[in-house]
Amino acid sequence: MDGKVALVTGAASGIGRCSAQAFAARGAAVLVCDVTDGRDETVELITETGGTAVAVAMDVTDEGSVAAGIHVAVDRFGRLDYAHNNAGVAGTAALLHEWSTDIFEKVLRVNLIGTFICMKYELAQMLEQGGGSIVNTASTAGLGGTPLMPGYVASKHGVVGLTKGTAVDYAKKKIRINAVCPGSVKTPMIMDWIAGDDDMLKLHNNAQPIGRMALPEEVAEAVVWLASDHAAFITGVALPVDGAMMAAAGGGK
Repeated sequence: MDGKVALVTGAASGIGRCSAQAFAARGAAVLVCDVTDGRDETVELITETGGTAVAVAMDVTDEGSVAAGIHVAVDRFGRLDYAHNNAGVAGTAALLHEWSTDIFEKVLRVNLIGTFICMKYELAQMLEQGGGSIVNTASTAGLGGTPLMPGYVASKHGVVGLTKGTAVDYAKKKIRINAVCPGSVKTPMIMDWIAGDDDMLKLHNNAQPIGRMALPEEVAEAVVWLASDHAAFITGVALPVDGAMMAAAGGGK
């Protein structure tokens, strides 16, 4: 990926941070985008190992913020080759009738509409330069049901649909669009959710037939592979990275 440019949202921690590091390790210059200050730490981790990265304050729900981030990529590096749209929120754990409309709307706003906004500006730039590759972070919750997370499930099903629909539209324009669908991943978001509860930890580990949660680095490797030329004939795929969770459930088709 020498000479190429990647943009990663939600890159302050977890899967996004590991994705940014993986792109940089392969030679890409990386735009590390997030609403939190953790993006600066991600940049430091990359530059300490000889990589090139720039921190960008980006709110994926704000079109002006996203457009400005794309402008930084083009202004600093002249192009945008890869995008990993990873920013997301979980919402709350409750039955649907207990969810507030505000929380439901926030989850859809960040996870689905935020992905749409990012893709809108990424695709415009990639069309102008003649190609590119986008990977969205969906979830096994986008392939099947997850208890007590109706807003999250709805948003991630939407991300899968958005990925597949746009992949068809842009296939002949040299732009590939795929999604990764992780199961339980040992990220700060999941660990905060578990909050030291041993039963919850066991539940998340046992949800995957492989017997443990994924590491964020493992999901990042799938992201970078899908983005790369090694996956040149793959587009419109929602790839489970889930230790056989969806296979065991009969899903993931």
